[in-house]
Amino acid sequence: MIVAAPMPTYPIKKGRSHPLGAIVERDGVNFSIFSEHATSVELLLFKQHDGLEPIQIIPLDPNSNKTFHFWHVYVQGLKPGVFYAYRIDGPMDLKAGYRFDRQKILIDPYARGTIKTLWNRADACQPGNNLATSLRSVVIDTSDYDWEGDLPLNRAMSETIIYEVHVRGFTLSPTSGVERPGTFAGLIEKIPFLQKLGITAVELLPIFEFDDTEIGYIDDKPLKNYWGYSPMCFFSPHSHCCNEPEIGCHVREFRDMVKALHRAGIEVILDVVFNHTDEGNHQGPTFSFKGIDNSVYYYLTPDDKEHYADYTGCGNTLNCNHPVTQKMIVECLHYWVKEMHVDGFRFDEASVLSRGEDGSPMKYPPVVWQVELDETLADTKMIAEAWDAAGLYQVGYFPGYRWAEWNGRYRDDIRRFVKGESGLVGAVASRITGSADLYQWRGHSPINSINFITCHDGFTLNDLVSYDHKHNQANGEQNRDGADENLSWNHGIEGETDNSEIELLRERQIKNFATILLLSRGVPMILAGDEIRRTQKGNNNAYCQDNEISWFDWTLLQKNHHLLRFWRQMIQFRKYHSTLQSPHYFSGNEMNERGLADISWHGCQLNSPGWDNPQSRVLAFTLGGFNGALDLHVMANMYHETLGFEIPSLHDRQWYKAVDTALEAPLDFPEIGQESLIKDSVYPVTGRSICVFISK
Repeated sequence: MIVAAPMPTYPIKKGRSHPLGAIVERDGVNFSIFSEHATSVELLLFKQHDGLEPIQIIPLDPNSNKTFHFWHVYVQGLKPGVFYAYRIDGPMDLKAGYRFDRQKILIDPYARGTIKTLWNRADACQPGNNLATSLRSVVIDTSDYDWEGDLPLNRAMSETIIYEVHVRGFTLSPTSGVERPGTFAGLIEKIPFLQKLGITAVELLPIFEFDDTEIGYIDDKPLKNYWGYSPMCFFSPHSHCCNEPEIGCHVREFRDMVKALHRAGIEVILDVVFNHTDEGNHQGPTFSFKGIDNSVYYYLTPDDKEHYADYTGCGNTLNCNHPVTQKMIVECLHYWVKEMHVDGFRFDEASVLSRGEDGSPMKYPPVVWQVELDETLADTKMIAEAWDAAGLYQVGYFPGYRWAEWNGRYRDDIRRFVKGESGLVGAVASRITGSADLYQWRGHSPINSINFITCHDGFTLNDLVSYDHKHNQANGEQNRDGADENLSWNHGIEGETDNSEIELLRERQIKNFATILLLSRGVPMILAGDEIRRTQKGNNNAYCQDNEISWFDWTLLQKNHHLLRFWRQMIQFRKYHSTLQSPHYFSGNEMNERGLADISWHGCQLNSPGWDNPQSRVLAFTLGGFNGALDLHVMANMYHETLGFEIPSLHDRQWYKAVDTALEAPLDFPEIGQESLIKDSVYPVTGRSICVFISK
């Protein structure tokens, strides 16, 4: 009989309180974790990612392995690749907010990698031992990597064009043809597509470790947490985006992706979720903060601390402005910038970060202002989704100076205008010029505005022009989930159709949206797939659809190649002309060398924009100051009225370059596109279209 050799017992030393997490050093690993109310802490070491029994259990002596409320130990001779977890004991008093369970296995909040091989959510929701079905943290040496000189790109915000994309969904479809679909490596294989499209930054839907196990079934198809807005560990890249998470490759594979994107001139912005965690409400699982120190890390209801204050719509709310939680958030951002070379962050439900411990919004929320003024983060892009699920809406007045905001007003006003609603010309003009009505009063500029028509949450652009109503039956909630008001228009038929006239009109509307978005002052954001008419079949809340409903369909590149070409060339046009990237508002007062204002407004008549006409559906404007002494004349007609006036500053010229979103006549500088000889001084712009003239 062969007897397995006993595993070595690693000698231990006192260790130190900082930095938190598992820090690899020459002679071993230092472990540190914070818990104010714990009475005992055990560190469990595992040899394998699926090991059912620890190879060593290390009790932390409160007299020698504790400094104030930081529990720490140094394990000599320990190497990267070892897996670990904690067991923490303390009072179990729900009414006081304490949920300690000495048998429950807990991951390290600062872990650089998390393993879900054995994970069973149901077991974590019950009290008692879940050793056989728990999460594991993994020791990773973050110093062992060759960046080859890579650094964050630090591109100016005004020059940024954002592409919101889901890492896994971008290449999971069999149509992607990549070697490693659904991974960071798979995204690398599609960088040439991103380069040709012309965007300057990818905004990745959450890639922190999250629970993507099944949340239910419908018609025998599993429903999973696809989007990722349920974080388990803020320092750990999502294991299912990795090829070999079981050997702790999380950090290396993410860095490979960042380095490759940077080589292509593309920045990396992470969508981060610091407003809540996947531990949910009082019935949710215990795998981290709940078992470490529940009353510190979460907002609890003041009268009954057994329950959680839910400002997020996700069951709990992270106590962001508690000093310890604030420390964790800021150190997490430092980690992703310094060690992972990330270029920016978009904060989900960022208004939660402005709430104090009583839940009320604060004028100077500590965590928001520390991020704002932090020197390490000074060149890092910060973007806020400036609202939360409890009704706090801060678009135009989110705390801080340099925070950009998802401009929900831009989305709504432009949707209404292109749909054909009247009385919006003033609002639309404000959005095009940089939303001064929202930002100028605080000394902010257009770069505080992230302009977008669509995002992951809601209709795709194709569906925005194809559906009047949401169709979310596949989510298993009887179509009750998702927003009911989408400001959409199906153009006569709900959903897909072979009616060629309706299809032409829908495509023209998509071009209208693209043209307005890319000619507006501010920072444009494009939802991945809008450039090729990706559809979710009318589903406006595909958070649980890890399937063809959400995945990028690469066959559409060929099917809708003409539309893709239009997007590419509009993006190139914006990038070529610095006036469209200006960090300042269009004012109407700045003159170019030919005496043409930076923007001039018209309606059905020259210099008569109809600001006070509640029925107006027509807006025309002239832009000056383009590279190469160009003038740009934009006519937007969302109703069937003829623009009956001489084209400003063009009536004495003969040749023009033109692009009409109703036609296949793209902007392509310096051969901007189809040359048009305008014989008459009056040009009838058809309804539901935008016509752009460029004179030189």
